[in-house]
Order: sequence, then C-alpha cells, then structure tokens
Amino acid sequence: MSVTLHFHGAAGTVTGSCYRIVHPKGQFLIDCGLFQGNRTVRDLNHKPFPFDPKRIDFVLLTHAHIDHCGLLPRLVKRGFAKPIWMTEPTSGLLEFLLPDAAGIQESEFERDIKKRERRAEEPREPLYTLEDAARTLELRKTLAFGAWSEPGPGVRARYWNAGHILGSASIEVEVLGDDGKPVHLLFSGDIGPDEKVFYLGPDAPSGFDYIISESTYGGRERKDYTLTERRAELATEINAALARGGNLVIPTFAVERSQELLHDIGVLIRDKVINPQLVFLDSPLASRVTSVYRKYAALFEDVELSADALFTDPRFRIVEDVEASKAINALRGGAIIMSASGMCEAGRIKHHLRNNLPHPESTVLFVGYQAPGTLGQVIQSGAREARIHGHLVPVRAHIRSLSTYSAHADHSELVAWIKARLPAHGALFLTHGEDDERHALRKSLVDQGALGGDQVILPQLDDAVELRAEGVTAVAHVALPRVDAAQLSRDWHMAYAQLLVDLSERLHTVATDRERLELMAALQAHLDEIPKPGEPA
Repeated sequence: MSVTLHFHGAAGTVTGSCYRIVHPKGQFLIDCGLFQGNRTVRDLNHKPFPFDPKRIDFVLLTHAHIDHCGLLPRLVKRGFAKPIWMTEPTSGLLEFLLPDAAGIQESEFERDIKKRERRAEEPREPLYTLEDAARTLELRKTLAFGAWSEPGPGVRARYWNAGHILGSASIEVEVLGDDGKPVHLLFSGDIGPDEKVFYLGPDAPSGFDYIISESTYGGRERKDYTLTERRAELATEINAALARGGNLVIPTFAVERSQELLHDIGVLIRDKVINPQLVFLDSPLASRVTSVYRKYAALFEDVELSADALFTDPRFRIVEDVEASKAINALRGGAIIMSASGMCEAGRIKHHLRNNLPHPESTVLFVGYQAPGTLGQVIQSGAREARIHGHLVPVRAHIRSLSTYSAHADHSELVAWIKARLPAHGALFLTHGEDDERHALRKSLVDQGALGGDQVILPQLDDAVELRAEGVTAVAHVALPRVDAAQLSRDWHMAYAQLLVDLSERLHTVATDRERLELMAALQAHLDEIPKPGEPA
C-alpha cells in the first residue's frame, strides 16, 4: 500500500483545514478545522466526515485557530478517541477556545430551533456540545519544537515555528511507504509575516518530497513596515476616529490580534500619542486567552510593555460580564471598542456593530482578513446596509482597514518561505486560499523558475493524491463532491441577500408609491417568464 494524501478542507477556500494521510500502517489527520464563510461553506460542518473518525489513529494540530481545530469536538462526537498532538502553548489556548466554540454551537442550535419551527422544518442536532469539547481536551498531548517524535507506527513528526500565533507550527512528517522508504512532507500550517510583535520569523528545514503550503495572501502585497511604523498607522486611524466624535469599533480575533492591539494601544497611550476616554476589550474569550499569553511571555521577542504594565492604565476595561457589555452601548463617543469575532460572524461584536454602524461619526476599523460571505466582508466591501440579527442595519459609519496586523505572510513572504523550503522533489500543493490567490502564487513561483508548472498543484475539496518518490502521476477527484466548488466564494444565499438589499435601495430611490408598485410588477413579470425547474424553456 502506498501513501495517499486527502484534502478534506482548505482546498479552494481558506477555512476548514483538514488533511488525511493514509499509509500501510494506518491513517491520521493534520488539523480538523471549522468551515467559515458563506452559508454553503458553513453547511459543510454539518455534513458527515468523508472518512470514519473511529479509524483515525491520531491528529497532528498546527495551531489553535478555529479554522484549524474547530471540528475536533465533532470528530470526537463521531467516535474519535485517540491522541491529538500539539505544542504546549497551543494546548493552553485550546483550554479556552474549544469550550467557547462549543458554547457558540449550543447557542446557534437554540436559535436554529426557533427558525426551523417557524418554517415547519425538522431541527438538526448541534454541531457539538460543551461535553464534546471537554472530552476533546482530555485527548491533548504536547510536543516540543524541533524534536522528532513517533505519534504512530510508521510515522515520525517534528514541529517548527510558523510565526503565526502563539504555539503555531509547521509540521514536518515522514511516513513509511509500502517499499519501506519514508515519504518526506512539510505542512506549512499558517505562516506569519516577517514583522511580528511577539515572535521570530517562521522557520523550517529545506528539501522535501512534498510541501503543502497555505496561500491566503497569494497575489496580495502589504507595504513593508516596522513595528514603529505600524503603531504610527494605528495612531493615525485612532486619532481620526476620535476626532469624528464617535466610537471606534475594531472587530478582532480573540487569539493574537487582541493581544497585539492591546499592546500597541498601551504603548501609544504611554507615549501620549493617543488619548481615548476608554479602551474596551469586550470578549470573555480574549480575556482568558490573554492569561495564556502572560504564562508564555518568556517566548516573546519584542515586547515594550509587560502584560502587568499593560493593564495598569485606568482607561483599560476587560469586559466579561454581559450587563457590562450592554452598558458600552450607551457610549456615543470617545471609546475604542474591541470585540470578537474578527470576521463579525458571532459574538458581541455584532451588537456593537448594530449600535454604531448607523452613526456617521462612528468608525469601524478592520485589522484582519474577511472571508467571502462573512458579515465583516459585506461591511468592508462598501455595502450600504448589513443584515445583523435579522435586521437590515444602515452603514453610515466610516469603514477603514489596516493590513499591518495580518497574522499571515503576504505574497512575497509566502514566495520567500516556499523557496527557502525547496527542493520539493514531488510537488508543491497550494491550499488554504481562494482560487485567484492560489493561481497568483503558482504563477510567481513558476515565472521565477522555482518550480515547474506541473509541480505546483491546486487541489480541490476531497481530492486525493498518491505520493511516490517519482512524483504525482494523477489527482483523484471525488465522484460526488460534498459541495459545488462554484459556491465556495459566493453562494446563492449571498446573491439572494444582496438582491434584497439592492431592491430595498431601489424602492427607496423612486419618488412615489405608484412607481414602487410598477417596479415590483415589472420584476414579477420578468420572474414569471423564467421557466420553473422541469418546465420546458
């Protein structure tokens, strides 16, 4: 039996990272992440795994972001009960992240029940529960960076710093094939940028049979910056927002982004560059995660303020209580409000957006990637209205973006990282990216002569490849795909929501009720001309 690599997530999209390796002595996973994005992508979370969880021997986890670990409790719910290997800091983060994710799933299940009751639809079970998350945490095993381990028969693994978030790793794997020779692979995980406030840059050895690399920012460059320049840009945005007289709302991720922002804002206040009235971190999870960062502060490379010094300023408010969170909505100006989630898909940020988006004096500042179909992407793209909690909310606030807080390497940094890992004797697989980004990264690598065109492969969801020393002979595509690939970046739900927004705007621009009725009659007449399914065209 040969070694086969299956792409069960992050193939044609940036979420749901999950790779399965089947080999003569068993099978294992690299990551098992939650799918995020439009409704079609999210529905993949509820579909059966394309493998039997009970037959998985172990999981190697790259890092603690939910799109890499967020389906582990569902894997356990479906019968998996073997070790999950990770770095010690990742284990510390999962202590809080998985119960939080389970709490969100239980809350969404309660809301889903009510929606399905109104539609007379059968309820579906929650994705997983707090009990499933607790059982998952019992399976954690930790590995040190740079040390070889044998997580299972015929497999060796070694972790390398990926420079992405606390504890993040690229994973080097050797798997014995049926000829007794090892297949040598490197899974990038998520690669961090060269300039980070907490860590050294990403690292790993060179020379592999196969490299599996993320491509999130393929084709997209950020301007080079130092940490001093990044803080200066943040100060410019904060001062401009406060000068408008409203609040500054920053959707942020509980892991890493919140801690970096808190640190930089603390430095700017200390240096008297900014003067906000109050600074809120309204996220129980981010508060708990910050305690993990304090524990592993010795790993940090460049920290101007210690964790203890950071929170001595009386303007900082770490909010966990629900009532205290609601009280923030009474503030009409002068506050910086940071809240999760970073893509605005869940959590308290939706309340703060609903409260601040209608006000022209308010500002919303995006500091991270917004996946297609997320509320964050809708607002960032310039929509005049956004649907929040079932209501259309007008977007009158100033919408701003900063790319200098990305935890991902940009195009040039990805190219440099990949070239430093070469040669890849068999192939390079580009995953964890939209198709446009993957094509752009592939073109650069081929144009620069780093790899031949047939060596850079863009797998789609559930594709499988047989890994041999002589390279990949063919990519096997699944006969019945779990999802239409065309729906990954923009699905019909998104198009439908946009149609409703456009129609609403159009109806409000015409002068009279008669004209509105005529417009709707024209639309209905056109709709009636379109054949229904099964009818002749």
